[in-house]
This record gives sequence, C-alpha cells and structure tokens, in this order.
Amino acid sequence: MSFLLSFDPATLGEPEGTAPLAERLVAGNPRHLTWNAETLPDGALFAGIWESSPGAWRVDYEEWEFCSILEGVSILHEDGEAPVTVKAGDTFALRPGFKGVWEVVETTRKHYVIRLI
Repeated sequence: MSFLLSFDPATLGEPEGTAPLAERLVAGNPRHLTWNAETLPDGALFAGIWESSPGAWRVDYEEWEFCSILEGVSILHEDGEAPVTVKAGDTFALRPGFKGVWEVVETTRKHYVIRLI
C-alpha cells in the first residue's frame, strides 16, 4: 500500500452527485459532484475534490474546512460580513460557526479537507 494519495478525478472513480437541500436553496439549481479521496477510519476527517454548477444556498458550518479553488468563481456571503469572492488559485479555511450563503457564479471546483469537530 502506498502512503501517497493522488487527488486526480481520473483515478478516483465516479463522483457522488448531490444538490443543496430544498430548504437551503437561495437561487438557481446547483448540482454538486464530489470525488472523496480519503476518509480516516474514525470518520472525522475526509478530503477530495468538490465541484458545483451555478446557484446559491445557505450554509451553516459545524466542521472546519480547508479549500483550494481550482476553477471557477464563487462568492461567500458570511452573515454580517462583506461578501468575499474566491477564484482559481485562492486558498482559505472555513471555521466552525461560519453561516451564510455560498454562491457559485461560474462552475467551481475545489480541493477540500474537512475535519469534523
């Protein structure tokens, strides 16, 4: 077994398709694809690639997430704060307690590492 993990969608198999819950939908009809590359045995950390088509939905983070945008443009509307536009090349973390709207302006793909708290 190799201890090197590739985040290449071509080697990760078929993605899981999802969509925001209807009660969280703000605009559009976004569809998500997730290629989960790793889940630790205790289920508290996972990592992979996520992609979403345009639209907007409410988010309420109870987990910690590291994101690195690979393609596209999104706007993060944190409640009570100025909107932040993220695009290819941007890297950031969303901390537990982040609440607001994730708006995908152009189909967005990111690497993610999520730690459940």
